[in-house]
Amino acid sequence: MTRGDDLGRVVIPKEIRRTLRIREGDPLEIYTATDGEVIFKKYSPVGELSTFAAQYADVLSRISSMPTLVCDRDHVIAAAGVSKREYLERRVTSVLENYMENRRSYTLHQSSVDEVQPVEGMDHTAAVIYPIIASGDVTGAVVMLKGDTIKVPTETEIKLAQSAAAFLGKQMEE
Repeated sequence: MTRGDDLGRVVIPKEIRRTLRIREGDPLEIYTATDGEVIFKKYSPVGELSTFAAQYADVLSRISSMPTLVCDRDHVIAAAGVSKREYLERRVTSVLENYMENRRSYTLHQSSVDEVQPVEGMDHTAAVIYPIIASGDVTGAVVMLKGDTIKVPTETEIKLAQSAAAFLGKQMEE
């Protein structure tokens, strides 16, 4: 049990914050259920664009012939070129989380020793990762996966992912 203070603040227990990956400053949505329950949900600005992100991922996947994902900071919100049912709402790995947190991009090279698996429980390896930045905050990432035919991304695929991340970030700012 937790109590609210005189300002109405409530402490979310550490174990729940860790499980849901709630970090200091993360926006939360608060709902009430008809039976009096209060529901906290992490707010995902990228999730607001999920339909648009799905269309963008589909176009990227078709142009590049590489499976493409759009993720918020925690989950896959759009997938193309792979089974949507298997990927959507699946958690991102801590490795992908670190790339986003540190605002780093990733490109798989022929000589790459460390391959990045961006999604928990899935075998696909990332070929390109670009963080989505909106109003100075990292809100997610565009991830192009190694396809069946394309093993290492060309400069064109890298620029496509970079452009997609920049465009989605701009869309969230408006």
